[in-house]
Amino acid sequence: MEILPENLQRLRQRVAIVTGASRGIGRACALALATEGAKVVVNYTSSSAAAEEIVTEINAAGGNALALQADVSQSEQVDALVEDTIAKWGRVDILVNNAGITRDTLLLRMKLEDWQAVIDLNLTGVFLCTRAVSKIMLKQKSGRIINITSVAGLMGNPGQANYSAAKAGVIGFTKTVAKELASRGITVNAIAPGFIATDMTSELKSEEILKFIPLGRYGQPEEVAGLVRFLAADPAAAYITGQVINIDGGMVMA
Repeated sequence: MEILPENLQRLRQRVAIVTGASRGIGRACALALATEGAKVVVNYTSSSAAAEEIVTEINAAGGNALALQADVSQSEQVDALVEDTIAKWGRVDILVNNAGITRDTLLLRMKLEDWQAVIDLNLTGVFLCTRAVSKIMLKQKSGRIINITSVAGLMGNPGQANYSAAKAGVIGFTKTVAKELASRGITVNAIAPGFIATDMTSELKSEEILKFIPLGRYGQPEEVAGLVRFLAADPAAAYITGQVINIDGGMVMA
């Protein structure tokens, strides 16, 4: 990776927390924000080696990054994550709520624990992280919150009742919080990726899925990260809030 020269950095002196940043979309987001000069907290749950690898890459390029472990479905761990960030860098300007899991199966086979695990991390985790950072952003009178939802939350997907419900919940949450925080200069938006080439999609039958994607290919994590970078860094994004932006190769066209 390459950090932009200081005079071109749009996020210099800004601090970003990216949840679930040890791989896939989260990893790409952490790197993208770092190129703009942001100090990045690389949050992870269990993949400490992968998280430290990203931190090393950012720091070696002249950026600033820190790996912090936290299960964002747990309130006390989220509070510690934010407190450690403040202790290190004194502020939080950007939150990317990316952490998520799947526990796919048809509704009649779905166990309560599989339902609850997905809701707890993919939806409650967004609530906990947003609540924790919004207290800081309200004092700063500025902030950018970006929630990673999914096209599954817009159109549903067989075998993903839990995941689709959680991601739909993120959309409703995004719009409500955007209205609550807008008067203090805080924007809240959601990005709805389609099929992105990550570990989560590596075992899917691509030839069947590609039939439903007009562009005829999976997206790349860097393409999602580019949209995150725009919403977080570009002055042109300052008037965008409460929106759900699809990045799905044309799968969902409203």
